[in-house]
Amino acid sequence: MKLFFSAICFVVLASCNNSGDDKDTKKDTMVMDHSNMDHSATTGEVPPIPAIPEGAKVLFANLKDNATISSPFTLEMGVEAMHIDSAGLVRPASGHHHLIIDGPDSLATGTIVPKDSVNIHFGNAQTEYELKLTPGKHKLTLQLADGLHRSYGGKLAASLTVNVK
Repeated sequence: MKLFFSAICFVVLASCNNSGDDKDTKKDTMVMDHSNMDHSATTGEVPPIPAIPEGAKVLFANLKDNATISSPFTLEMGVEAMHIDSAGLVRPASGHHHLIIDGPDSLATGTIVPKDSVNIHFGNAQTEYELKLTPGKHKLTLQLADGLHRSYGGKLAASLTVNVK
């Protein structure tokens, strides 16, 4: 059983690794460095998803629903009553952002956020991102997840629509 969980954790962590230039800034980088990761999951001991503190929420810091924006647009992501932390670390009241473009309002609690063209991972604790969208209407969802990319669910998600000119 431990071997099964170890294999699952390895596949999940390997699939979440993005390549690119690592930057010291928290702006416009999607590189994930798992070198400082809590490796207890590789022994079969997957920590539980941390509890959500009272009053915690994610927010678009510089966007309102139905805003008209230009592309590219510097998106600012925020959180209240939680800490933004790097992927790989499972800590209480902590997580990192994921941006879902033209997808659902949230992912079910415990669901590992996929890595694809719809889901953008910010595993280095980024709070800004240069968003490039095609002209037209788009739905954006911020989804907070723990260090293992497990969604905190609808309680820590926020969605809005933007019109790109």
